[in-house]
Amino acid sequence: MIQPFDDTYFMKRALQEAESAYEKKEIPIGAVVVINNQIIARAHNLTETLNDVTAHAEMQAITAAANYLGGKYLIDCTLYVTIEPCQMCAGALFWSQISKIVYGARDEQRGCIALNTKLHPKTVMTGGVMAQEASQLLKQFFIEKRSE
Repeated sequence: MIQPFDDTYFMKRALQEAESAYEKKEIPIGAVVVINNQIIARAHNLTETLNDVTAHAEMQAITAAANYLGGKYLIDCTLYVTIEPCQMCAGALFWSQISKIVYGARDEQRGCIALNTKLHPKTVMTGGVMAQEASQLLKQFFIEKRSE
Protein backbone atom coordinates (compact mmCIF):
# COMPACT_ATOMS: atom_id res chain seq x y z
CA MET A 1 0.00 0.00 0.00
CA ILE A 2 1.30 3.46 -0.88
CA GLN A 3 1.35 5.96 1.95
CA PRO A 4 0.85 9.43 0.42
CA PHE A 5 2.06 11.34 3.47
CA ASP A 6 5.48 9.82 4.06
CA ASP A 7 8.92 11.40 4.51
CA THR A 8 9.47 11.54 0.74
CA TYR A 9 6.20 13.39 0.20
CA PHE A 10 7.09 16.11 2.71
CA MET A 11 10.73 16.32 1.60
CA LYS A 12 9.47 17.04 -1.92
CA ARG A 13 7.59 20.01 -0.46
CA ALA A 14 10.81 21.16 1.25
CA LEU A 15 12.63 20.82 -2.07
CA GLN A 16 10.01 23.04 -3.69
CA GLU A 17 10.91 25.66 -1.09
CA ALA A 18 14.60 25.18 -1.88
CA GLU A 19 13.83 25.76 -5.55
CA SER A 20 12.07 29.01 -4.60
CA ALA A 21 15.23 30.08 -2.80
CA TYR A 22 17.30 29.12 -5.85
CA GLU A 23 15.14 31.33 -8.08
CA LYS A 24 15.78 34.25 -5.69
CA LYS A 25 19.55 33.60 -5.82
CA GLU A 26 19.46 32.44 -2.20
CA ILE A 27 21.32 29.32 -1.10
CA PRO A 28 18.73 26.68 -2.03
CA ILE A 29 17.63 25.23 1.27
CA GLY A 30 13.97 24.68 2.02
CA ALA A 31 11.95 23.51 4.99
CA VAL A 32 8.43 22.58 6.00
CA VAL A 33 6.97 21.88 9.43
CA VAL A 34 4.31 19.20 9.67
CA ILE A 35 1.85 18.19 12.37
CA ASN A 36 -0.70 15.41 11.89
CA ASN A 37 0.24 15.11 8.19
CA GLN A 38 -0.55 18.79 7.64
CA ILE A 39 2.04 21.36 6.59
CA ILE A 40 1.76 24.30 8.98
CA ALA A 41 4.87 26.21 7.85
CA ARG A 42 6.88 26.55 4.65
CA ALA A 43 10.15 28.44 4.38
CA HIS A 44 13.40 28.83 2.50
CA ASN A 45 16.62 30.71 3.01
CA LEU A 46 16.21 34.49 3.00
CA THR A 47 19.64 35.58 4.20
CA GLU A 48 20.38 37.67 1.09
CA THR A 49 16.86 39.09 0.75
CA LEU A 50 16.71 40.17 4.40
CA ASN A 51 20.43 40.90 4.88
CA ASP A 52 20.19 38.64 7.92
CA VAL A 53 22.61 35.79 8.62
CA THR A 54 19.99 34.16 10.85
CA ALA A 55 17.31 33.96 8.12
CA HIS A 56 17.95 30.28 7.42
CA ALA A 57 15.08 28.13 6.17
CA GLU A 58 14.79 26.34 9.51
CA MET A 59 14.63 29.58 11.50
CA GLN A 60 11.93 30.96 9.22
CA ALA A 61 9.98 27.70 9.49
CA ILE A 62 10.26 27.59 13.30
CA THR A 63 8.86 31.12 13.56
CA ALA A 64 6.03 30.44 11.11
CA ALA A 65 5.06 27.18 12.85
CA ALA A 66 5.12 28.77 16.30
CA ASN A 67 2.90 31.58 15.02
CA TYR A 68 0.50 29.06 13.49
CA LEU A 69 0.32 27.04 16.72
CA GLY A 70 0.15 30.09 18.97
CA GLY A 71 3.04 28.93 21.15
CA LYS A 72 6.79 28.58 21.11
CA TYR A 73 7.01 24.78 21.40
CA LEU A 74 6.82 22.50 18.36
CA ILE A 75 5.97 19.33 20.25
CA ASP A 76 4.45 16.67 17.95
CA CYS A 77 5.84 18.52 14.92
CA THR A 78 8.31 17.30 12.31
CA LEU A 79 10.71 19.57 10.44
CA TYR A 80 11.65 18.48 6.93
CA VAL A 81 14.71 20.33 5.69
CA THR A 82 16.76 19.74 2.56
CA ILE A 83 20.13 19.85 4.35
CA GLU A 84 21.24 18.91 7.84
CA PRO A 85 20.67 21.87 10.19
CA CYS A 86 23.63 24.04 11.14
CA GLN A 87 24.61 24.64 14.75
CA MET A 88 22.49 27.80 15.03
CA CYS A 89 19.38 26.14 13.64
CA ALA A 90 19.90 23.02 15.74
CA GLY A 91 20.10 25.24 18.82
CA ALA A 92 16.80 26.91 17.94
CA LEU A 93 15.27 23.49 17.25
CA PHE A 94 16.50 22.36 20.68
CA TRP A 95 14.64 25.23 22.34
CA SER A 96 11.51 24.62 20.24
CA GLN A 97 11.40 21.03 21.57
CA ILE A 98 10.52 19.80 18.08
CA SER A 99 9.72 16.10 18.09
CA LYS A 100 11.40 15.06 14.84
CA ILE A 101 13.85 16.41 12.26
CA VAL A 102 14.14 14.80 8.83
CA TYR A 103 16.90 16.15 6.60
CA GLY A 104 17.99 15.42 3.06
CA ALA A 105 21.74 15.86 2.53
CA ARG A 106 24.46 15.99 5.18
CA ASP A 107 26.57 19.10 5.73
CA GLU A 108 29.84 17.37 6.54
CA GLN A 109 31.62 20.59 7.55
CA ARG A 110 29.08 22.93 9.15
CA GLY A 111 26.23 20.60 10.10
CA CYS A 112 25.07 19.93 13.63
CA ILE A 113 26.25 16.31 13.50
CA ALA A 114 29.85 17.21 12.61
CA LEU A 115 29.85 19.93 15.26
CA ASN A 116 28.32 17.63 17.91
CA THR A 117 25.46 20.03 18.58
CA LYS A 118 23.01 18.70 21.12
CA LEU A 119 19.36 18.36 20.21
CA HIS A 120 16.51 18.17 22.72
CA PRO A 121 16.57 14.72 24.37
CA LYS A 122 13.11 13.93 22.97
CA THR A 123 13.97 14.99 19.40
CA VAL A 124 14.53 12.21 16.87
CA MET A 125 16.62 13.02 13.80
CA THR A 126 16.88 11.01 10.60
CA GLY A 127 18.56 11.88 7.35
CA GLY A 128 19.21 10.89 3.79
CA VAL A 129 15.66 11.45 2.51
CA MET A 130 16.06 12.62 -1.10
CA ALA A 131 19.66 13.47 -0.28
CA GLN A 132 20.84 13.26 -3.87
CA GLU A 133 18.24 15.75 -5.10
CA ALA A 134 18.98 18.19 -2.28
CA SER A 135 22.73 17.87 -2.77
CA GLN A 136 22.49 18.31 -6.53
CA LEU A 137 20.51 21.55 -6.19
CA LEU A 138 23.15 22.96 -3.84
CA LYS A 139 26.01 21.90 -6.11
CA GLN A 140 24.32 23.44 -9.14
CA PHE A 141 23.79 26.70 -7.24
CA PHE A 142 27.45 27.00 -6.22
CA ILE A 143 28.74 26.03 -9.68
CA GLU A 144 26.65 28.85 -11.17
CA LYS A 145 27.69 31.24 -8.39
CA ARG A 146 31.40 30.62 -9.08
CA SER A 147 30.96 31.25 -12.80
CA GLU A 148 29.37 34.69 -12.26
